[in-house]
Amino acid sequence: MKKEGTGINFFQKYLTVWVILCMVIGILIGKFIPVIPEVLGKMEIAGISIPIAILIWIMIYPMMLKVDFQSVKQVGKNPKGLIVTWIVNWLIKPFTMYGIAYLFLFVVFGKLIPANLATEYLAGAVLLGAAPCTAMVFVWSTLTHGNPAYTVVQVATNDLSILVAFVPIVKFLLGVSNVSVPYSTLCISVFLFVVIPLVGGILTRIMMIKNKGIEYFENTFVHKFDNATTIGLLLTLVLIFASQTEVILSNPVHIVLIAVPLIIQTFFIFFIAFGVCKVIRLPFDIAAPAGMIGASNFFELAVAVAIALFGTTSSAALATTVGVLTEVPVMLTLVKIANHMKGGFHE
Repeated sequence: MKKEGTGINFFQKYLTVWVILCMVIGILIGKFIPVIPEVLGKMEIAGISIPIAILIWIMIYPMMLKVDFQSVKQVGKNPKGLIVTWIVNWLIKPFTMYGIAYLFLFVVFGKLIPANLATEYLAGAVLLGAAPCTAMVFVWSTLTHGNPAYTVVQVATNDLSILVAFVPIVKFLLGVSNVSVPYSTLCISVFLFVVIPLVGGILTRIMMIKNKGIEYFENTFVHKFDNATTIGLLLTLVLIFASQTEVILSNPVHIVLIAVPLIIQTFFIFFIAFGVCKVIRLPFDIAAPAGMIGASNFFELAVAVAIALFGTTSSAALATTVGVLTEVPVMLTLVKIANHMKGGFHE
């Protein structure tokens, strides 16, 4: 199995900087040219923003191109590592995200955040916790010299698991949070933002490999879309921040407060997955990507679903964008921690 990518690119490395710039640009647009988000906000079908949907497809389609779903056939080669990350991603991570976010948003910061806003921020955190990472895992795995065959199987099985696990988990946790969301809206969101780009990616991969060969597809075709995901994400964030101008200017400190539980959750989940792998004596090239896969979030999907469910002006959407803001610096820190601990593993 060919390793996906050679490391973190310029856009990915400085993603936090770009997100901050998007925040500034979006706020300036929302403050001085409010007609732009107002007009774009009216362009929707069945509650789904057309501009946002297009940008999200631009984000997610290239990610799905990189995933070789035929690798699922190799699921038996690293069963322990796969089982660890499946359990962490679907049975632990969404619930610890809910618990940690609730603790900080309602208890620790309870006097700083109004209850109605805390509920919406919690909903955004839940969406982040229920969306396990996909293509960015290839980057984190590469930086920790992870096993590429294991990584691609894990990403493929995660993407397929989202189809059946994401909706009931989100529905349950939002229900516990007293946030009512119809199953139909959740299912439409998953269909639009997972199924369509996933099927498009699979069909494109099959056709391109059939007509041009695997080498052309992996070495040339896929790289034509290298910056599409980042550009789509950044434009989406500009629209969100433009729509969130009043909320951000009224509560700028909330950005920091939301970030605290998200960062703690990321470290916590990493050490659970990484630690369990060490206890059951898995090699480092399995343990490191297992920890990264558990810790990292499919923030593109979380942002998309938050917008579909609550709108671009919602505090839930704002909370998911904070997840984007913290993702890269936190994950790069975990990469350094993992590499530093490599000596303690039996190869």
